[in-house]
Amino acid sequence: MKLRTLGRTGFEISTVSFGAWAIGGTWGQVDDSESLAALHQALDLGVNFFDTADVYGDGHSEKLLARLRRERSEPFWIATKAGRRASPHVAEQYNYENLRGWIERSLKNLEVEAIDLVQLHCPPTEVYYRPEVFGALDRLVKEGKLRHYGVSVERVEEALKAIEFPGVQSVQIIFNLLRRRPADLFFQRALEKRVGVLARLPLSSGLLAGKLTANTKFASDDHRHFNRTGEAFDRGETFSGIDYQVGLEIVEELRRLLPAGMTLAELALRFILDHEAVSCVIPGAKRPAQVAENARAADLPPLSPELHRALEKLYDARVRGLVHQLW
Repeated sequence: MKLRTLGRTGFEISTVSFGAWAIGGTWGQVDDSESLAALHQALDLGVNFFDTADVYGDGHSEKLLARLRRERSEPFWIATKAGRRASPHVAEQYNYENLRGWIERSLKNLEVEAIDLVQLHCPPTEVYYRPEVFGALDRLVKEGKLRHYGVSVERVEEALKAIEFPGVQSVQIIFNLLRRRPADLFFQRALEKRVGVLARLPLSSGLLAGKLTANTKFASDDHRHFNRTGEAFDRGETFSGIDYQVGLEIVEELRRLLPAGMTLAELALRFILDHEAVSCVIPGAKRPAQVAENARAADLPPLSPELHRALEKLYDARVRGLVHQLW
C-alpha cells in the first residue's frame, strides 16, 4: 500500500482508503459482522484512512469504526462529516452551537477525545461565503474537539471558494472517469495551497466496478434506486449524475480499453491516483472481497499516456456534454 501526505496535516494516508457510507446504510442490506470483516481486511492490507459521516446509519458507521479501534492496536485515521443533521438543511444552521453539538455526538460515537478530521458535509453553497462558519471550526480546533477540518463539496466552484479559508486542510470531491472537471483548475489550486484532495465516489456508485447490468435490482433503501434524479439529495451523488442506462453503455466502451489482467475497478481507481493532487481515493465497501480488489489499485503502475488519451477521448465523446459543466 502506497502512502501520500494529506495536505498540511502531516497525516501519511493510504492512497486507497475505506469509504464507510455503505456500511452505515442507503446502499441496501448490510450485515455488521461482514462490515467488520471488511474493516479488518482493510487494515490487514495497509489501509489507514477511513471516511464516514454522522448521518451514515444515523451514526452506526461511526460506531463500527469505534469498535474497529477497540479490536485493533495499529493506528489509523478517521475522517467524519457534520452538517447533514441540520433540519432544514440551510446555511443558517451552520453555526458554532450546532457544529459543536454535531461534533460532540460524533466524538461519543467514535469514542475519542478529538476527531482527526471533520468535514462540512456538502453544505449549501452560501456556507462558503460565511467566514463565521470557518471561524467556528477554528474555535473547535482550539478547544481540542478536532485536530483538523475540511469540506466535502458537490461543485468545483465550492471547492475553489473553500480553499480560500486558511484552516481548510482537505477537500472531498467527486472525481472519477465520468466526472473529470476537478482536474481542469481545482487540482492545480489545491497543489498550490497544499490542500489534500479526497476523491469520493471513485467507482460512480458501483457503476465503474463493471458488475452492474440493466437487470440489476436495487433495494428500496438503496440510493441507486431512490435518488437517480435527485429525489433525496444531489443527483450527482448517484451514478455521477448520468442516466443509468447511458452509464452502462459507457462502461462497455471502457471495458474495451482495459489492459490485459486489469479489472474495470482497478482501471477506475488507478486513473484517479495518476493525478498528483489526489491524496487518496475513497471507494466504498461492504465485503472483504471488495476491499481487496480496491486495495490492489494502489500497487498498480501508472496508466500509459496512450490509455489516458483514449479515456479522455471517450469522455469527450460520451460524457462531457452530459455532466461536465453541471458540477
